Amino acid sequence: MAGKDSIFTSPSMAIISLCTLSFFLEMVPGIGYIYIDAFQFDPNYLVTRPWTLVTYIFLHNGLLHLLFNMLVLYFFGTALEKRVGNRQLLAIFFTAGILSAIGYTFLSRPVFNISPVPMVGASGAIYGVFAALTMLEPDIRVYVYFVPMKLKYALVLFALLDFLMVNSSDMIAHTAHLSGLFVGLYMGLRIKKIQENALRSRYIGRW
Repeated sequence: MAGKDSIFTSPSMAIISLCTLSFFLEMVPGIGYIYIDAFQFDPNYLVTRPWTLVTYIFLHNGLLHLLFNMLVLYFFGTALEKRVGNRQLLAIFFTAGILSAIGYTFLSRPVFNISPVPMVGASGAIYGVFAALTMLEPDIRVYVYFVPMKLKYALVLFALLDFLMVNSSDMIAHTAHLSGLFVGLYMGLRIKKIQENALRSRYIGRW
């Protein structure tokens, strides 16, 4: 019998499994470089390699990058899917991931004067999940570097850090993070309004 949060019942767990499998493929001598080159997102080839708008999400630049992203997805992704359902979780994750790459392409150079380089990682998609969950449950308590705080304050903190670091040379796609965050806020707000309207409609006509 499948566990409550198994890859068969939880899309977040399925994504974690795929990212982990993909990371092992990246490490295979001889084909790892070819694999990364085929599926990473390069803004210069946005039109000619559209599949990379999705496939880059499953690649990661090192073990720490993978572990951090998967840990955050495990906690926030499973929490969000319990509140909105599996389909909505997947819609938020992949919409935020795709639009993160597009935002990275069109914001980096024109707005922040950054030369965008090839990008990998699920961070933008996870930011979307993070932001959507915040819209629905802003007062959940989380630990940020061992400091307890409400989810809404954690989101503001990470958004501020990304904004301040946009022009840094740390090789992190901060514009992608911010793009995913705003996508998640918008989608989370829409879901919240739909849920509130559905709840309100149950009591129309009752006395």
